[in-house]
Amino acid sequence: MAKPAGPEPAGPEPAGPEPAGPEPAGSRPVGLRQVLVVAGVVVAAVLGAAILTSVLPEPLQRFIFHAPVTIAVLVVVTAVVLWRIAVRRPEA
Repeated sequence: MAKPAGPEPAGPEPAGPEPAGPEPAGSRPVGLRQVLVVAGVVVAAVLGAAILTSVLPEPLQRFIFHAPVTIAVLVVVTAVVLWRIAVRRPEA
């Protein structure tokens, strides 16, 4: 089908959708090595906590397993991580 005769559009056509926001300076994709390092640290921390808990006296073990200590630790650590993400320091 033939293109209708008439004036061409005044400006260039947009190349695509606008990005969601500016990328932070110095940002780069996370590599497999960084992911594996973080995963290893998390696994080591969990195993360390399990070993530490197993050598505690029985009353302390009972307190940790039957009180909401784990939930409180998860809430506090999550709050700390989110706070650090929210208030990033400017790069030097």
